[in-house]
Amino acid sequence: MTRPPLGWNSWDCFGGSVTEAEVLSNAEFMAAHLLPHGWDHVVVDIQWYEPDPGFNDYRVRSSAMLDANGRPQPAINRFPSATDGRGFTSLANRIHSLGLKFGVHLMRGIPRRAVAADLPIAGAPYTAREIADQENRCPWNPDNDGVDASHPGAAQWYDSLIAMLADWGVDFIKLDDVLYPPVQRAEIKLISEAIGRTGRDISLSLSPGRELSLEQLDFLRTHSAMWRVSDDLWDDWSAVLEQFQRAARWAPFQGDAGFADLDMLPLGRIGLRAHVGTERDSNLTPAEQRTMVTLWSIARSPMMFGGHPPYSAQETVDLLTNDAVLAVNQRSDHNREIIRDGDLIIWAATLDGDQVRAVFWLGDEPTTRSMHRFDLGVADTDHAIDLWSGARIPVRSGWLSVDLEPHDAVLLRLS
Repeated sequence: MTRPPLGWNSWDCFGGSVTEAEVLSNAEFMAAHLLPHGWDHVVVDIQWYEPDPGFNDYRVRSSAMLDANGRPQPAINRFPSATDGRGFTSLANRIHSLGLKFGVHLMRGIPRRAVAADLPIAGAPYTAREIADQENRCPWNPDNDGVDASHPGAAQWYDSLIAMLADWGVDFIKLDDVLYPPVQRAEIKLISEAIGRTGRDISLSLSPGRELSLEQLDFLRTHSAMWRVSDDLWDDWSAVLEQFQRAARWAPFQGDAGFADLDMLPLGRIGLRAHVGTERDSNLTPAEQRTMVTLWSIARSPMMFGGHPPYSAQETVDLLTNDAVLAVNQRSDHNREIIRDGDLIIWAATLDGDQVRAVFWLGDEPTTRSMHRFDLGVADTDHAIDLWSGARIPVRSGWLSVDLEPHDAVLLRLS
């Protein structure tokens, strides 16, 4: 993966309850309005195999749809094209026909229903119960048991599961419950190797990354394309503030070997049937939304839009389709924080030979900040371009000034 992926994920709007019609509605909107700007992933998040998922909490007992070998299948009442064992093939084909890539969420482990029924593992002389590790379950979702990675049937289970997803046409897997301490290295490695054996180009995204350490970097790069560095992020300014220190830690290591992920963008119309909050427009102010996209861009984080595009305001769409800003996310390098002093944070990067500087103001009152080019580390120049507005900002005697609202940011390009 040579660039951070841009796309849409169903979680912030629909939790575990998204339907095929809703996925297609978003995909069609993306193809028409966002794909020309590089947004090309459509990801169906958690519990697509549940006929009646919980909207505000996970079910105490899963009713997951499974095939004869224990592999999860799309719930037909929500994904009618999955009838007759077709899985996500028809939906993936439709999304591919729009020029987009198709992704699904996957819990690590093996469904507890498969373990209870002791279903056979496809192509293996073992059963679900033989490979299950009931002492290593996800603590917040009861759908699956872990697997005993030392058992030979564990690799065969993941081979059969990932081969099925590849046959459906899946391009992206969001693998959940693998980065909380301790990192589930054994299962990540099995899944990564299973992807390699399919022969299909599938990107592996790891979640969620509470307290994720840089000591894991080489392992993450070897076995995945991107990895979350936080818990779920919602439309709360205090949560956005927390991402600054994580972004600063990981940004110097972003690149072709993989990308640290600051999580989805809870922007636009969210909460239609979400696990957090009711239906709403994002609670972040316009300035806070601009700050979020600016930080994700200069930190080169993957960006997955969590809103419902057809119901989102044009201002939200405009925020996601500024090609000058997106170029920083997609192509810049040498990305790093250079100033952190109270409520002022400044980042630096280079883009196509030019210098890029992001100025963040975390204060609660408006401000005007004057900065000298020596402190910004830029050569002599007579102006900067504000990439959000396109405005030309003069540089006089080495000084430039910017006006900032509370919790605001500007993104500058200096030739």
